[in-house]
Amino acid sequence: MAVKFDIQNLNAWFGSMHVLKNINMKIEENAVTAIIGPSGSGKTTFLRCLNRMHEITPGARVSGKVLFNGINIYDDGVDPVMIRRKIGMVFQKPNPFPMMSIYDNVAVGLKLNGIRDKKILDAAVRRSLELANLWDEVKGALNKSGASLSGGQQQRLCIARALAVEPEVLLMDEPTSALDPIAAAKIEALIRKLAKNYTVVIVTHNMQQAARVSDYTAFFYLGELIEYGPTKQIFENPKHELTKRYITGEFG
Repeated sequence: MAVKFDIQNLNAWFGSMHVLKNINMKIEENAVTAIIGPSGSGKTTFLRCLNRMHEITPGARVSGKVLFNGINIYDDGVDPVMIRRKIGMVFQKPNPFPMMSIYDNVAVGLKLNGIRDKKILDAAVRRSLELANLWDEVKGALNKSGASLSGGQQQRLCIARALAVEPEVLLMDEPTSALDPIAAAKIEALIRKLAKNYTVVIVTHNMQQAARVSDYTAFFYLGELIEYGPTKQIFENPKHELTKRYITGEFG
């Protein structure tokens, strides 16, 4: 497999608080990588460093390199907006734009990029909703508000919105934590499907979910990467005592 991200000596701060400490890891293309660890271990910050969203927070800063397709996204001259277009993000709580229709929720990124041709927009909306396993449920109601959907449908709508601008990577921060088990199972199935064509990085507190959906798992603790490898190995034969204790539920 090709390497999508090569992360080298990544450090991140909020003001004087050092939240990520010297992270080194490679993330494979067209695979699902799960980031696990207790609250406060830097998982979400790590995710936000992969598409330059961390720096949006006042007082936040980063050092080190994040090579994406071989290019350091933190180099001078790299456009963060372009990076965020190629590296989409889906948040913990579904956040469709409530004043917009289902159609416009999906098309908004394309319109912001200057696309006005209705045929192109129609095709992109349908393709993205199909990819998100939502088209059959909403095709007769595209003019209804995105907020009218159930929680699970809203999360899939947010995934469709991220896919519409044709990213290469999807970052997902606890994408099922606000959902019931049936809706969560649909998102998990979708994650596996999307990995055929996209690189997916998911933060999850749910050990079973990480074991089910991911190809690789990284265990973070207090801002450090403790262990990283194939999911099967991490869960069945962890090398680090701390990983073993976390996975078996001794703390977390």
